Amino acid sequence: MTTRLYHHSVFAEHLTGPGHPERPERMAAVSAALEAECFQHLDRAEAPEASLEAIYRCHPEAYVRKVATAIPTDGLVRVDGDTIISPKSFSAAFRAVGAAVAAVDDVVSKEADNVFVAARPPGHHAETAVAMGFCLFNNAAIAARHAQAVHGLERVAIVDWDVHHGNGTQEIFWSDPSVLYCSTHQMPLYPGTGAKNETGAGNIVNAPLSSGDDGEMLRDAFRSRILPALREFEPDLVIVSAGFDGHYRDPLGNLKLTEGDFDWATAELLAIADRYAQGRLVSLLEGGYDLQGLAVSTAAHVKRLMTG
Repeated sequence: MTTRLYHHSVFAEHLTGPGHPERPERMAAVSAALEAECFQHLDRAEAPEASLEAIYRCHPEAYVRKVATAIPTDGLVRVDGDTIISPKSFSAAFRAVGAAVAAVDDVVSKEADNVFVAARPPGHHAETAVAMGFCLFNNAAIAARHAQAVHGLERVAIVDWDVHHGNGTQEIFWSDPSVLYCSTHQMPLYPGTGAKNETGAGNIVNAPLSSGDDGEMLRDAFRSRILPALREFEPDLVIVSAGFDGHYRDPLGNLKLTEGDFDWATAELLAIADRYAQGRLVSLLEGGYDLQGLAVSTAAHVKRLMTG
């Protein structure tokens, strides 16, 4: 089993200012966790830059240009109430997309069995032409479109277990039945989307959790809604929006998940990928804002990717 890890030093150079939860220290916490001896066989690679062609499959050129021109030469700029950019933010976002796209290439070509992309900024709140929720470009959505456009994969499933609903991913694929979007998340919580009755073209499956819910409720959401939808869809590729802010230590959510719950969910999705997608699974880091919770959850997730 070969698990590839994509990372780049520029991800720590996307600055968001004092007190912001989506901070460079997140990358240090993830990197330190993945330096443990059990990760010595990780296939580590540098995140490449994306092509504009790949980004344009989900975001119009005018929007990409707007993001690029908003980048300051120094200091910080606030895109919205939550989203802050700095001089290296576009470069970081460009490589986050590039790594997501390269990860798809890797699993399709069998260079790797699965891939984890440890990047920031995250992506799942970015809509077609709106940056929000710490996100500039929707990494998971772009990876899915790349899989279809370049590799001819017909059905791509995106499974999102971030504590916040991936409104951007849902918006991009709302009327496209070739992409299945499944999300379990806390509700009510930012950004306010993700109700069960939001179903798109029958390809949107939301399994909201309530404040205080624990791993048993996560398992129930998977068993009752997400896993049956995946089995019916029979995906050619599984993409995970792996947010670890559902961990009980996290300051931005109120779920009571542990690293063991993320390990369990990872194993379930690996089984789906093995059954329907020739094992092809790509995991992209989204949220996770308590450094200890992020570290132990990432470690459990990647260890499961490596062992199956």
